[in-house]
Amino acid sequence: MAGETMRERLIVGLDVPSVKAAEAVVYELGDTARFYKIGYQLAYAPGGLDFARELAKSGAKVFLDLKLLDIDNTVAKGVEAIARMGMSMLTLHAYPKAMKAAVEAAKGSDLCLLGVTVLTSMDEQDLIAAGYEYDPHTLVMRRAEQALQAGMGGVVCSADEASAVRRIVGPKLAVVTPGIRPAGAERGDQKRVVTPAEAVRRGASHLVVARPIVETVDRKAAARAIIAEMESA
Repeated sequence: MAGETMRERLIVGLDVPSVKAAEAVVYELGDTARFYKIGYQLAYAPGGLDFARELAKSGAKVFLDLKLLDIDNTVAKGVEAIARMGMSMLTLHAYPKAMKAAVEAAKGSDLCLLGVTVLTSMDEQDLIAAGYEYDPHTLVMRRAEQALQAGMGGVVCSADEASAVRRIVGPKLAVVTPGIRPAGAERGDQKRVVTPAEAVRRGASHLVVARPIVETVDRKAAARAIIAEMESA
């Protein structure tokens, strides 16, 4: 994180249905953005993972958001394969055994492993319905502590919890916050959202922004406005 510009700390979510659509976003943004997130929709589209490899080879950073969770050996083998792809970041659900297996598998690589704490689309009632005994804040704090103990590279959390997470994980780990919405933007399916400037002030190292950039008419202008707002913090 040290020395990174705000442009390098903005992660553009390529939440689009095809490689062709993703290529159009990357082309339009040009040098304005150099860090991209690829999630389920694009990764599992025809050629999606090949596109991720090529994007990394081009010099861009790629955050593969696959939220891995399985038995230890399966997680480890998956992490080993993804590390060889040249990815910069990879998510897995912040379960202690899975995180420990992933950390061991990623040794010797530059892959930053991120533990997903609680999805930003979930609130307390959603957690109760899923059978959890903790409220979102408590569960996020618990998983942040476990990620630190496991040796992870960082965590994914709502910017609502970023300052508290930062106090737990210290200054070096990445705190990646999705659910970022510039002032006036629609929330969509996100329930716990904040503005880019507020996320930075609360200790987020990287901000994931998808729809407010990808689904706007002038993507480059939208990205520049968000970067400017991050710099103002």
